[in-house]
Amino acid sequence: MLSKETVIGFVGTGVMGKSMAANLMNEGYSVNVYTRTREKAQDLLTNGAKWMDTVAELASASDVIITMVGYPSDVEEVYYGEQGILENARTGTFAVDMTTSKPALAKDIHEKAMGKNLHALDAPVSGGDIGAKTGKLAIMVGGDEEAFTELLPIFEVIGENIIYQGDAGAGQHTKMANQITIASNMIGVCESIMYARKAGLDPERVLRSITTGAAASFSLSKLGPRMLEGDFAPGFYVKHFIKDMTIALESAEDLGLLTPGLSLSLRLYKELAEKGEEDSGTQALIKLFDVE
Repeated sequence: MLSKETVIGFVGTGVMGKSMAANLMNEGYSVNVYTRTREKAQDLLTNGAKWMDTVAELASASDVIITMVGYPSDVEEVYYGEQGILENARTGTFAVDMTTSKPALAKDIHEKAMGKNLHALDAPVSGGDIGAKTGKLAIMVGGDEEAFTELLPIFEVIGENIIYQGDAGAGQHTKMANQITIASNMIGVCESIMYARKAGLDPERVLRSITTGAAASFSLSKLGPRMLEGDFAPGFYVKHFIKDMTIALESAEDLGLLTPGLSLSLRLYKELAEKGEEDSGTQALIKLFDVE
């Protein structure tokens, strides 16, 4: 049984991972950290986290390993190979990938982990930087249900809407459904704000009216105000959303599913990235619409 004596290894301390690891430390867990750029983990280290020089070192010194990296290629890098998690974690270790990644990759990691007596879960999250800071992320989990139940107390520190979705890969498929929903919604938020402006309305007042009605969404209530303020700092990077939508589109095509809204959003975000906005927050999409 896991307890507060459980040592958690955290790989990836970017916009999301840093806050998630901090919440675990605030709850009393000992946390080992590794990230490519040590400076990104400095606040955690100052507050008591232990630095590990390699993924292999972190894996061998942790009871639970959480990964929150950027791309499927990064997931492969930290899990596979002689220096990866699968080769260096102790028997019985739990490995939880919270990166938004490919369902097929999650299944492969789970299968390989089983062969080494490890417990692997895919548990992508939604809620952005705000959800990460407040510990209110939605967590979508795939893998063995017994492992999910064992890790639930840890999930409850970093999230509040935590749902077991099914076998390995189910968490990632659920996140794809989440991203497909957001993709078209972000276009709607931008068009709504620009419509309000062109109609001579006060967009802030308009948002106050429509964020509590049938149009309500995270994108509208949290990112809409950032658009109005000209705040394009990344709660979630444009480049990472492009990655997610690309995975979602490929998965939808594999399922024989038509997703025109997703295709349009991906095209617009790629155009935005080409204009130099790939490191901006997803709310920067308004820049494509805010033209005379």
